[in-house]
Amino acid sequence: MEERVYKETVELYRQYVMPTYAPKTMFVRGAGARLWSADDRCFLDFASGISVCNLGHCHPGVTAAIQEQAAKLVHVSNLYMNDVTPRLAATLISRCFDGVVFFSNSGAESNEGMIKFARKYGSATGRSEIISMVNSFHGRTLATLAATGRAKYRKGFAPDMPGFVQVPFNDFEALKAAVTDKTCAIMLEPVQGEGGILPANPEYLRQVRALCDERDILLLFDEVQCGMGRTGTLFAWQNFGVEPDALSMAKAIANGFPMGAFIVKRKYATVLTVGMHASTFGGTPLACAAALAVQDAISKEHVLENCREQGAYLMQRLREMTAAYPFVREVRGLGMMIGVVLDREAGPLSQLLLEHGLITLTAGETVLRLLPPLTLTRAEADEGLSLIAAGLAEFAGKIKEE
Repeated sequence: MEERVYKETVELYRQYVMPTYAPKTMFVRGAGARLWSADDRCFLDFASGISVCNLGHCHPGVTAAIQEQAAKLVHVSNLYMNDVTPRLAATLISRCFDGVVFFSNSGAESNEGMIKFARKYGSATGRSEIISMVNSFHGRTLATLAATGRAKYRKGFAPDMPGFVQVPFNDFEALKAAVTDKTCAIMLEPVQGEGGILPANPEYLRQVRALCDERDILLLFDEVQCGMGRTGTLFAWQNFGVEPDALSMAKAIANGFPMGAFIVKRKYATVLTVGMHASTFGGTPLACAAALAVQDAISKEHVLENCREQGAYLMQRLREMTAAYPFVREVRGLGMMIGVVLDREAGPLSQLLLEHGLITLTAGETVLRLLPPLTLTRAEADEGLSLIAAGLAEFAGKIKEE
C-alpha cells in the first residue's frame, strides 16, 4: 500500500471509527495461515481472527460459494423460505444432536437467543435464573454481559441485568449449592476461551448433566469460540460425551462471514414459536452458503484429524520448549485451542511475537492464547514454534534486565 494511502486510511480510522478497539497493524491481504500488512510484511497467523478463520484466510471453497450465491440471491427475509438455509440446518443437526436451529449474526446474538429460550422454558414453572461460570465470556450485549463471569467487562454498564449467578468453573459442589427453585438453566463453555483456555473436567460435566436431569434444569453450552472443530471434534461437547440441551455457535461457522446459530434438542423444538424470536439477517442464503462450504471442507479435507495431530504436536513441543523458563507455569488446552500460562501479564510477550512476525492473542491477562487455523501444516507449525522460541528467549532477556 502506498504511504499516502496508508496515512489517509489511518486518519479515517482516527476520525470516524468509534475507538472501542486500539488497532496498530493494518492487514490488507490473507491466504491460508498468512496475513500481509500494508507495508507488505508477511505474518504467520496463530490467532485466526479469534478462532474465526478456522479454515485459514480466503479458503477457496468458501470464497467460491460466497461468489456464486451472491450472484443468485443474497437476502429475502425469514418471512419467506429459500433453498439454502434448511440444507445448512439439516447438515448441522446431522453432525450434532437431533433438534432445531435458529440462525443469527454473531456469538452474542446466539447466546441472547439461547438465554431467551431458557427463560421461556422456565416461565411455565416460574423459573428465570441462569447459573454461569466465573471467568466465562458470553458476549457484550447487556444480557450476555450479565452472564459473563468477568466483572471488568461489566464496569460502567450497571445495573446488571438480573437473573444471573456465577460460580467457580469445574467446582461441582459450588454449582450444586447455587441451584435454587428459581434456576432454569446452567450455562458454560466446555473450554473457557477469554477466561484463559481452561477445559472442563470431564467428570464435572457428567455431574452437571446428571444434576440438570434430576432437577429439570437446562444445560446450555456456549461453543462460540471452542466449536467448529477448534478442539479436534466438530463440536466441543463431543470430546466429553456430554450432550447439552442447547448450544450456541458463531465465529468459525462461516469462516469469517458474519453468522451465528443456536441448536436446541428436538424435545424443546416448540419452546420458541412464531413471533417469539427473530433476526433480520439471521440465516440469509449468502451466509448459509458460506457455512455449507465450511462444513463441506471440514468433512472432505481431513480438517479435524489435522487439528488433533498438529494440536498435539504444538502442545508437546511448547511444553518441552517452555520447561526452561520459570515464568511459564503450564501449557494447557484441547486440539488447537492452546494457552501458555505465565506468571505475569501475557500482553508484552504477544506484542514481542508480533514484532517477530507471529500473530497471537492473550486470554485471562496472563495467558498467551494460540488459535492457529485448523489447516495448519507441520512446516507452518514448526515455523510458528521457531518464532515462539525466539520470542521467549528475548522475553526472558527483558525480564532479567528489569
